[in-house]
Amino acid sequence: MLNYAKKHPISFGNFKVMTGGGAPMPVEVIRGVEQLTGAVISEGYGLSEASPTTHRNPYHGLRKVGSIGVPLPSTECRIVDIDTGKDAHIGEAGELLIKGPQVMKGYWGEPEATEQQLKDGWLRTGDIATVDADGYFYIVGRKKEMVIGSGYNIYPNEVEDLLYAHEHVLEVSVYGVPDPYRGETLAASVVLTEGADTTAEQLIKWCIEHLAAYKVPEIIEFRSELPKTTVGKVLRRKLVEEMVDKRK
Repeated sequence: MLNYAKKHPISFGNFKVMTGGGAPMPVEVIRGVEQLTGAVISEGYGLSEASPTTHRNPYHGLRKVGSIGVPLPSTECRIVDIDTGKDAHIGEAGELLIKGPQVMKGYWGEPEATEQQLKDGWLRTGDIATVDADGYFYIVGRKKEMVIGSGYNIYPNEVEDLLYAHEHVLEVSVYGVPDPYRGETLAASVVLTEGADTTAEQLIKWCIEHLAAYKVPEIIEFRSELPKTTVGKVLRRKLVEEMVDKRK
């Protein structure tokens, strides 16, 4: 919508509050949409196993752009270390666990899958998150999408957010490519804005200036568009497969 509206005048006078779903929205996109429409994007969080939502940024009071907000009433949340299962400290990344009235009873006819996802009423979301001192939660990535390169845990969302902040980046997806030495090599597929001539070297320099060295993509490729599902989610798996084929 943001990219379309930049080229085609649209009236947003009746817009007051907007919401989104499917995947975390980059902070730069949120700010761009709010500036364009004059409306507020209410960020939240939910999943099929805990519908419709478990967290929400307050409509009134303290709102933290980029966070999923605070747990809804009667909803308990924990963040646990992905290796030990122990509760993580404030600011530490771990798997988000949820307990509340919106959490499912289980998967129909799949007791083993239910047992894996539900432990003592706590739903294992598979999402990696942090919580700050004010109790606001932040999704940093999917557990299954976490990249492990040279022993470091790298969350693609963090790198994507930085690349989205570059003025010539329209869309981006970051992912890990199997590497016999590092385990995984970090790669980024980028769609540039119309007419931009930014190079891979320039984007790597941008990352070096703002990220720890192990979070800087080793590979940056440019595309005219990113492969997506029918609901607009980027198909990371397809990007990985195509990158593996290119590197053979």
